[in-house]
Amino acid sequence: MRQDIHPEYRKVVFLDTSSDYKFLTGSTQDSEETIEWEDGETYPLIRVEISSASHPFYTGKQKADKAGGRVDRFKRKYNLK
Repeated sequence: MRQDIHPEYRKVVFLDTSSDYKFLTGSTQDSEETIEWEDGETYPLIRVEISSASHPFYTGKQKADKAGGRVDRFKRKYNLK
């Protein structure tokens, strides 16, 4: 493996700005902003707009499309069952 071409892999904290949900994980992303985590250590902070805590698919707030597909619309248009 070639030396000095890979980004540094470190632990970072991701903060969902819409729900204030925080989680610690590994990443190569870097940030000037830091935060103190529950274990007393300080980690870089990455702000994100959407995470699993606020995404409609994962929270169950996603609305189903009632229009249906082409076949459903065709059947509804011509009163087919």
